[in-house]
Amino acid sequence: ILGGASGPTGIRMWAGTKQERLAALLPLPNGLPSRDVIRRVLCALKPDAFQQCFATWIASLSAMKLNSENRHIAIDGKTLRGSHDTAKGLGPLHLVSAWASEKGLTLGQVATDQKSNEITAIPELLRLIDLEGTVITIDAMGTQKKIAEQIVTGKGDYILALKGNQETMHQNVIDYVEQHVSNDFADVAHQELVETEPKPKHGRTESRTYIQFEVPETFAGRKQWKGLKTFGIVVYRRTEGDKEKIDIRYYLSSLVLNILLFSKSVRSHWGIENTCHWSLDVTYGEDGLRTRHRCASENEGWIRRFTLSLLKQHPLKTSLAMKRR
Repeated sequence: ILGGASGPTGIRMWAGTKQERLAALLPLPNGLPSRDVIRRVLCALKPDAFQQCFATWIASLSAMKLNSENRHIAIDGKTLRGSHDTAKGLGPLHLVSAWASEKGLTLGQVATDQKSNEITAIPELLRLIDLEGTVITIDAMGTQKKIAEQIVTGKGDYILALKGNQETMHQNVIDYVEQHVSNDFADVAHQELVETEPKPKHGRTESRTYIQFEVPETFAGRKQWKGLKTFGIVVYRRTEGDKEKIDIRYYLSSLVLNILLFSKSVRSHWGIENTCHWSLDVTYGEDGLRTRHRCASENEGWIRRFTLSLLKQHPLKTSLAMKRR
């Protein structure tokens, strides 16, 4: 997989070109396994056990240990669009992954049959990783009271995107911000940071304004969210010619006021989409792969993330595609 194979057939063809070298490294009393043997192994191998082996290996490498204070892990899902099986009534497999931003490592994944099942997959995924001292960021699908409680109980912190799935809380936060914006938030404890791109890109300029507020003790719904201490908003401005586009996003967080940590964590969350999911689609062509067997598809998905993590550790300053070659 690391060298460009995409499944059992590709693995067998690759092995055929490396047979002499493989024979020096591995006991192969019956020669190379056929593609059918490779496929059966991938179908039979338990994904949970496979991931546990990987987690043990990561823990054994001191250079990759994630022991820094306020380390960041992004939780997000990706659909394997080619894995559907219409004949068996199966939709495409959806993998929810934990991505350690600083190291470029996938720490775990849980498979579901639908994107809507992320709500049940995320707690299972969180149980696979060490939460202590970690800032966990999750998109709106995972903004659930029980998930917040699980993170805080595990001695971690959360930043949860707030949208219509938590309609009442979302509107309460919007109302609170609008109530205080007229006097530039002079009456509330807050911190603010503005980031502007140093040079225009393709004729457009972009800026991001991060604002973090302390949650008042009397705020409606505060006690329902374990550990809730601050709200965060991010205002994205993009100007192209005479047109300006503004996007405002809201967050719930267990972090104390620390605008640098808040802004860094929100930016880092984009890494799972920009450097993990994008790489899997563009470099590995994951969306076009047609493995339908659920267990094999999950295992192959894990191997791709495993090899992507290895590529991210390589110091060479070339593209991922070139590193694979």
